[in-house]
Amino acid sequence: MAHPKVILSGFADEAAHSKTPTEQLAVLAGLGMKYYSLRFVDMGDGVKNLMKLTVPEINHLKKLHDAFGIRVSSIGSPIGKVKLRDVEDGTNNAFVPLDRYLKRDVAKAIDMAHRFDCRLIRGFSFYPPKGQNPWDHVQEAAEKLGSIAEACQKANLLYGLEVEANLVGQSGPLQAELARRVNNAHMVLIFDGANIAVHGKTPDEIFRDYRAMLPWLGWIHVKDYVVSRKLRFRGHVNEDMLKQFVPCDRGGSGYERIFRDLKPRLPGIATRLKRFDIPGFFVDLEPHLKGGGQFGGFSGPDGFGVAMRSLCRVLDFVGIEYDLTGYEDIETWKRRK
Repeated sequence: MAHPKVILSGFADEAAHSKTPTEQLAVLAGLGMKYYSLRFVDMGDGVKNLMKLTVPEINHLKKLHDAFGIRVSSIGSPIGKVKLRDVEDGTNNAFVPLDRYLKRDVAKAIDMAHRFDCRLIRGFSFYPPKGQNPWDHVQEAAEKLGSIAEACQKANLLYGLEVEANLVGQSGPLQAELARRVNNAHMVLIFDGANIAVHGKTPDEIFRDYRAMLPWLGWIHVKDYVVSRKLRFRGHVNEDMLKQFVPCDRGGSGYERIFRDLKPRLPGIATRLKRFDIPGFFVDLEPHLKGGGQFGGFSGPDGFGVAMRSLCRVLDFVGIEYDLTGYEDIETWKRRK
């Protein structure tokens, strides 16, 4: 059996005060990371989502990637963070008809994945009307997600469906049911412990959510959360009120238990992913240590480093290997122009 190993990545926009690509990549390089998830960046005219990058900006960013020796692991798109139905529900979420969404937003995300030579697109499962039971909307969401998965299949990409509060896929069982109904190998699931913990769930409940997602697991996001007795959400989660994000060895998600369970399964998952030209199983840091919300978070270079070291401690403790640029890579590093 192959030795269990993961590839470390992270949302570098969380590590940079200015969001410039140079600052983002410098933090990653200083930590020894070789991959990152691209989401927000300031190319000189203000912070914007990667979906709004121009061709000259893309080319400049790719040159910086070469200079720092860092690659894009996933496109951190906001695909699927729109309303499932065109109804007024008291939220500011937008609604976009599916045909237009596929031709404009999904096509743009696919184009970005190709331009940055990565195979993974992070996405979501649509917002049901606020206050309604997400189980009542599983089939409708699955039909839309199926169209996105088919577009990714034609482009030889994987669409990663992240579990997150307030969306149809806000729990492990809901994510699993969406995956069953879509039934397309080009849609996988992304576990994130904190996104489940914010509902006030216990470590045992979170572990069961992880297990429900496991047959379709594509990669994992790492951030953790301490559930406050004064602030528990069992229905709609007020994301602006979420302040208790912590490193993954200090929260309530039980990452040690999850990684220990995942360990013997990693070689098989990595083999499955390599059929799609994906180099291995990505563990993607998204710490939110200095705050988080509906469309992103912030940790700062110091917080990102704290989160990185916490993750490495957990992986070391359970015996999962990972790659960081170190002394053994010094000759390769010297040969880079």
